Amino acid sequence: MFVSDKQQAVQRPGGTAKRAVGRALIAAAAAALPWGAASGRAVDLADLSLEQLRDIVVTSVSRRDEPLSRAAASVFVISSDDIRRSGATTLPEALRLAPTLDIARADANQYAISARGFNNVLANKMLVMIDGRTLYTPLFSGVFWEVQDVLLEDVERIEVITGPSTALWGTNAVGGLIHVITRRAQDTQGSAALVHGGTGERGAAVRHGGRWGDNGHYRLYFKQHDRRHTEKADGEDVRDASDGGQAGFRADWELAGDRLTLQGDLYRVSIEQAPGLRKASGGNLLGRWRRQIDARSHALARVYFDRTRREQPALFLGRESRFDETLDTVDVVVQYALHHGGRHELLLGAGYRRARDDVDNPAAFAFVLPDRTLQWSRVFAQDVVALSQDLHLTLSASVERNPYTGTEVLPSLRLAWRRTAEQVWWAGISRAVRAPSRIDREFYAPAEPPYLYAGGQDFRAEVSDVIEVGHRAQPYEALSYSVTAFHHRHRRLRSLTPTAGGAVFDNGIEGTTGGLQGWISWRPTRSWRLQAGGVVQDQRLHLRDGYADAGGLQALGNDPSHWWSLRSAVDVTPALAWDLALRRVGARPDPRVPAYTAVDTRLAWRARNHLELALVVHNLFDPGHVEWGAAGNRAEFGRAASLQLRWRL
Repeated sequence: MFVSDKQQAVQRPGGTAKRAVGRALIAAAAAALPWGAASGRAVDLADLSLEQLRDIVVTSVSRRDEPLSRAAASVFVISSDDIRRSGATTLPEALRLAPTLDIARADANQYAISARGFNNVLANKMLVMIDGRTLYTPLFSGVFWEVQDVLLEDVERIEVITGPSTALWGTNAVGGLIHVITRRAQDTQGSAALVHGGTGERGAAVRHGGRWGDNGHYRLYFKQHDRRHTEKADGEDVRDASDGGQAGFRADWELAGDRLTLQGDLYRVSIEQAPGLRKASGGNLLGRWRRQIDARSHALARVYFDRTRREQPALFLGRESRFDETLDTVDVVVQYALHHGGRHELLLGAGYRRARDDVDNPAAFAFVLPDRTLQWSRVFAQDVVALSQDLHLTLSASVERNPYTGTEVLPSLRLAWRRTAEQVWWAGISRAVRAPSRIDREFYAPAEPPYLYAGGQDFRAEVSDVIEVGHRAQPYEALSYSVTAFHHRHRRLRSLTPTAGGAVFDNGIEGTTGGLQGWISWRPTRSWRLQAGGVVQDQRLHLRDGYADAGGLQALGNDPSHWWSLRSAVDVTPALAWDLALRRVGARPDPRVPAYTAVDTRLAWRARNHLELALVVHNLFDPGHVEWGAAGNRAEFGRAASLQLRWRL
């Protein structure tokens, strides 16, 4: 997480005030330590029974609660305890805990995150959500990871589904779904302070939770961070230092079978880059109502508003200018789940999203039209049919309308055979779609003709037909594993067709992606857990007959053929915890990024029930490695250490 640098002071607008805030947070935490009462102790591995570990409930596979052991999909759950013990301070670093995700750090702030291929910093085939709020930009159908700054202390779990999830969640969940689920306000009562500082980053956060009347609870939080420049292999600064802050709240009410939630966040971040300063800010407000009708039926409604503002220098084809964007999004979803006739579990729902995207085009490139109102609507349904006590068939489908290609039908069929309570075999076949974004249809560079690149007015949706077969089992109380084989057949992938008027975005690439992924968890003793996992994949893409290409194959992604990880988490004593993580990532072909091996470790001491101190070291045996980018202009990440303090009252 933390990278080596020259320890140079970086002066940025507002930096003095932000450092003062950080020092104030640290001082407040230190002043409170002598009289802090023991409450809200962090959960350790020893606190969880084997039955609790086995019966983890997930919601993202079928949009309703179900035990992980029964889910007919490749699902990996990152728990709050996993996050705490990893020492991660950002969401992308916490996602490294999922062995099925391909994660590459590009610089101090940017990441490339994907699954089953097509990885780049503008990856567009992964759907990412926080509490049902989609982290989506219609510019390229992806995620700006540098502004996704969730307070990890408040995360209950992260559900990572690899494989298509479009039948229930809509277009763009082609390679998978990442859903961050935060804790209810009643589970974060009292006060907490977190401080970390090291060779690459420092930050602090405070949180307070309390009661709201007889049936309500709330929490408030504030966090800030300051990251230093990363370096190239020759020691030159990359110029990617950043600072930012975020504040937010959540309130929950329980009212006679109704559960109400209101939550929101405000953030801002400043990032250095050539030729100037990149700024991003925004906020969101989400409301959710859920009525539990009976043990297997519920009604749910969720609405959120999200505003993002980006101001950044633009350097394209050697021309300097600025690119500004304001995006306002309103998203509404309703769903109803019921148990019908003894054999059917039905889910019916609908959703609508409206986005107003306003851009100030620079001279270097342009989106035409600059100001756009985009609308998406869809209906979805699912029926889980009990063919027998052990055999279940799941039929799911979404019918979604997007502003570019009209209506897309996204079906899925899954069959699960629960041979025993401890094991399940499952198979699935799905049609997944990546709908066009603004860059596919409306991007032109430069802003005036003659163009070098131009949006394709006839660009169509990318399609993947997917077959999966999986097996998940717990043959012994202390041992569980999951393995999935997958095959994706891709059609109409984005290409760049050379024309007399410039290279035009087109659908000229097709091919396949196939492979094997899995993980295994073993608990030799009550206080020691070992976990290993990885992916082997093979992607073969080629031009369709009659098409030419001017760089589209390279732009689709840069993926290794394999990666794997090994983690050990042990409570040495009731007060001392030691975690060790080893990961190996294969070489990326174009541009060439060498394979690397990294070892991270964390040693934590619980001084009191409410106070924990930890030393975290990243790249313990590695003086430096690169994870992304072209040679000569990419960041190198070396050995780095930090101290972390976690206090709860």
